[in-house]
Amino acid sequence: MMQLADLRCYAVARSLFPPTDVAGAIARLGFVQADPIRAPARAQDLVLRHRVADYRAGDLDRLYPALDVEEDFFVNYGFLPRAHCRLMHPRRVPGPWSPARRMRAQAVLEFVRERGAVHPRDVEARFAHGAVVNAWGGSSNATTDLLDAMHYRGMLRVVRRENGIRIYGARPPATGPVDAVTRAARLDALVDVAVRKYAPLPAASLGPLLRRLRFGAPQLRRGLDGALARAKRRLAHARVGGIDWYWPDGERPQAARDAIDGAVRLLAPFDPIVWDRARFERFWGWAYRFEAYTPPRKRRLGYYALPLLWGERVIGWGNLAVEDGSMRSDTGYVTGAAPRSRGFRLALETELDRIRVFLRL
Repeated sequence: MMQLADLRCYAVARSLFPPTDVAGAIARLGFVQADPIRAPARAQDLVLRHRVADYRAGDLDRLYPALDVEEDFFVNYGFLPRAHCRLMHPRRVPGPWSPARRMRAQAVLEFVRERGAVHPRDVEARFAHGAVVNAWGGSSNATTDLLDAMHYRGMLRVVRRENGIRIYGARPPATGPVDAVTRAARLDALVDVAVRKYAPLPAASLGPLLRRLRFGAPQLRRGLDGALARAKRRLAHARVGGIDWYWPDGERPQAARDAIDGAVRLLAPFDPIVWDRARFERFWGWAYRFEAYTPPRKRRLGYYALPLLWGERVIGWGNLAVEDGSMRSDTGYVTGAAPRSRGFRLALETELDRIRVFLRL
């Protein structure tokens, strides 16, 4: 009979596949969530370093223009194969633009087409859009806001980054409206991408995850309930620990135990192994929280605490910082103290050395 430990090993082993190249890792993952915070590197780099041979921070930005990959929304914002991106376009966004905003967007689009690729400051210099009130009540650059909206609506694409800033080009027009059969097929394909990324999923997480597809494909949102029902029939599943779990058909969770090694790995807060916080608590018996936006006095783990995986277990967290060309590390443990095993100490030092190389220190 399958046990929770089998699912835990399966979750770790299937996500930590043998290292490949950047294109292969993104294809295997299906989606890599992005985050701009660098502590000590951005989330997408921290995710890829475990899954790409000899990966260094910034390699994704450097290689991106030559990859068959897009920056776009999926269940969150990040990087995904262009074939997956095409399933979400043409993206139809609820709520039409005002005539004035539509005219501004058209003028910017023509400017981008003339230039081929533009930095936001070039657009601002040409059009001087001013400022807008953002979702948090503060002031944002109106040009950045418009470029973001045009990107989301499929008018623009990110062609590369310069010092972390998105450089935009015009996106080729997507195909027109699709019929009901095609919409269902696209949704099923997107569901499979999401499940392959985050499996195994408890039933309580499967529905919320799939409903997040409304961000990447808002025009398909009315079909999400049907897609969820089809997924539950299509996916492999078992009842373990009193709840139903789902994963891609054809995979064998109980075969994963032999793939677990004794390495220590510090994971990004958005790594697929730890992304589902409800599953995290079921697997490891404690609550991990991302606290970058928590007031400092209320933080328990740290500004950008990285879950610390040892073998199949997340036993604590680490906070890393680079100061004067050197890396400072601070670790905490669920039990209050580090394992006394010499093997653990060596594995942790090996991981910290790997991170120094990854950061080019």
